[in-house]
Amino acid sequence: MEFQDREIKCIDCGNDFIWTAGEQVFFHDKGLQNEPKRCKSCKQAKNERLAAITAAQVAGIRQRVEVAVKCAQCDQQTTVPFYPSQGRPVLCRSCFLNRNGAGETP
Repeated sequence: MEFQDREIKCIDCGNDFIWTAGEQVFFHDKGLQNEPKRCKSCKQAKNERLAAITAAQVAGIRQRVEVAVKCAQCDQQTTVPFYPSQGRPVLCRSCFLNRNGAGETP
């Protein structure tokens, strides 16, 4: 099987990064089937966030999370108290309440 460098768009920062042929061989040899989704700096940042959360949980410290995001509906900058799942839209408070309020009326 022949591998060639491929360009992939990072799901966190949106920048393109190169998935080298050597990295692809490593993935193939380890039986990994999914290609990477994050560039190296975003992957490192994600790992650091997860390590900090784990360390806080082990120490019994309750951490308050606040993540800056752009609302998928009105495009305004807002913060949410969770880490968004990839590929799922995140709404600001007013858009979230409007969407949920509209669904409640019979």
